[in-house]
Amino acid sequence: MPRETYRAKIGACPEFPILLILFAFAGFASAQWVPQQAPTASRFRAVSAVSRTVAWACGSQGTFARSLDGGATWPVGVVPDAATFDFRDIHALDDQTAWLLSIGEGEKSRIYRTTDGGRNWTLQFTNSDPRGFYDGMAFWGARHGMAFSDPVDGRFPVIETADGGVRWRLLPPASLPAALPGEAAFAASGSSIAVRGSSHVWIGTGGAAARVLRSSDRGRTWDAAVTPILSGNASSGIFSVAFRDAIHGVVVGGDYRKETETSDNFARTTDGGRTWMLGCRLPGFRSAVAYVHVGKSDVLVAVGPSGSDYSLDEGDSWIRMGDAGFHAFSVAVRSAVAWAAGEKGSLARLDAHTLHLPKQ
Repeated sequence: MPRETYRAKIGACPEFPILLILFAFAGFASAQWVPQQAPTASRFRAVSAVSRTVAWACGSQGTFARSLDGGATWPVGVVPDAATFDFRDIHALDDQTAWLLSIGEGEKSRIYRTTDGGRNWTLQFTNSDPRGFYDGMAFWGARHGMAFSDPVDGRFPVIETADGGVRWRLLPPASLPAALPGEAAFAASGSSIAVRGSSHVWIGTGGAAARVLRSSDRGRTWDAAVTPILSGNASSGIFSVAFRDAIHGVVVGGDYRKETETSDNFARTTDGGRTWMLGCRLPGFRSAVAYVHVGKSDVLVAVGPSGSDYSLDEGDSWIRMGDAGFHAFSVAVRSAVAWAAGEKGSLARLDAHTLHLPKQ
């Protein structure tokens, strides 16, 4: 694995102290992905970490997987009557309860729920608009959640539930900012929508523009902010959104057709998403990013098909973690344990305590 810290030499990174560089290299040496494998050839495009021992994943061919032993084993299942569907998002509440979102035009966009560990699934939502294409979903807890679609009639359709998905209600389209011509979103990692607290939600877009749609009142009102993330064609934009609180957040992306190209692919906000600024560019397209809380530190981890990186300084610099490719990444609640997921049932576990952090 190449040992490299990405700094100002690639265009968007301020210099930082030599001491931090030394910490970074020491951290690289000790940070380790633990490879894991589910018994399937399906491509995993979403993963949801629940605890140090429980995690779920999902992907193509109607496939889902669940581990109850920290990833040592990943039994696989197929949702009944969904073997041709492509699941691109999953939200797991615990070892028994999870929601899956499938993508596609019209009725291919669906949401399923299980409450018995995947033995049975209930179809909770089917998109009835043939122009709709749902990209992602997020939940604040067991009852309240949101999902969103690519634009229809010039707006991003957003649906919400207040009863765990039993009923889904379409928000008034006029409450959403108008979509720009050629603007859409990506269903690439299950993380193009993020929520915090009990009412904050952010949605990342791409295509002709890379914007963040933002609501602080659970979707009653919305604003939109332009970001400096690469955009301008159908394969570029924001692919993942993460916030560590209601104020501090990041987005990653780039052009998925140029997996190894360094571009304006990382940005951050310190005002809840009203304004965005470039941080240190990542060495390739990145499809997922998340904060991992370790002690008193919040570490950023970003993954993509060409490798993964972590940052100890909110994205002022990045430390290479390896060349193994992943599509999705998720951190367990109140834990420093996380999982990444990728091609042909591949997964990897990360215990962020293996990252070398400055003394606290």
